[in-house]
Amino acid sequence: MNWPAIFAVVHKDVMVISRTRGVIIPLLVVPIFITVIVPAVFAALPQIAQNIGVLEPPAELRQWIAQLPASFQLEMAQYNHTQLLIVITAVYYFAPMYLILPMMVSAVVAADSLAGEKERKTLEALLYTPTTDRELLVAKLLAAWTPAVAVAWGGFTLYTLVLNTVAWPAFGRVFFPNVMWWVLALWVAPAVAGIGLGFTVLVSARVGTFQEAYQLGSLVVLPIVGLMISQGAGLLYFGPGPVFLIGCLAWLINSVLIWFGSRAMRRSELLLRL
Repeated sequence: MNWPAIFAVVHKDVMVISRTRGVIIPLLVVPIFITVIVPAVFAALPQIAQNIGVLEPPAELRQWIAQLPASFQLEMAQYNHTQLLIVITAVYYFAPMYLILPMMVSAVVAADSLAGEKERKTLEALLYTPTTDRELLVAKLLAAWTPAVAVAWGGFTLYTLVLNTVAWPAFGRVFFPNVMWWVLALWVAPAVAGIGLGFTVLVSARVGTFQEAYQLGSLVVLPIVGLMISQGAGLLYFGPGPVFLIGCLAWLINSVLIWFGSRAMRRSELLLRL
C-alpha cells in the first residue's frame, strides 16, 4: 500500500470539503442542533415543569418503563420525577437519534468525494494517478470515515458537557454518560459511519452529481428512524447488551457494503460512467 499517496488523496478531499459551502453547512448545523440544543432542551424542560408544579411523569411513560426489563426498572427507581424525565428523554429516547450524526457526516463527505468529483470534472485526473484501485478506495473511505467518527466522538463529548451542565441543578452530580452510551459512541457510531459511507459509495459510483448522491444516500437513515420508533414503542431496549449486538450487526452490514463498494470503485467501472 502506497500510504503517502493515500494520505495525499485524503488531504486533498478534506481541503475540498472544508471549502465547499454546500457540504460544510450541514456538517456544522446538524451536529450543533443534536449535541447542544437537544440536550439543553431535554434537561431544561423537566426542571421548568417542576418549577411550575408539574411533578408526576406522564402515565404513558410509566407504562413504557413497566414493560421493560427489571434491571432497567430498578435503575429508574433511584430517580425522582424530574431526574426520571431527563434520563428517559436525554439518555434513552435520544440514543438512536445520536447515530444519525456519524451516518449523515460520512454520507455527505462520501457523496462529495465521489459524485462531487465527477460534477467538478476532477475525478478523471485522479483515476490516472499512479495509485491502485485498492489504494484509491482506501483513500476515499478514510476521507469520509475519519471526519464522521471525529464528529461523532466530538459530538458525544459536547453532548456530555451540555447535558451534565444544564441538568446539574436536578442531579447535583455528573450522571452522564452511562455504560450504554460508551458502547454506543465507541463501538456502534464508527460502524454506523461505515454503513453510511458504504451505501453512499455504491450510489455515488452510479450517479453524476453531489445532490443525487446525497439525496439517495440519505435513505440509509431509515433504519435509524426504525430504531427510534421501536424504542419508543417499547419493542427495543437500549441497554449495553442490545446496543453491543446492534454494533455487531452494523459492522457486518458495513463489511458487506464496503465489499460491494470496492467492486464499484474499479477504475474501469468509474471511467465508463464519467
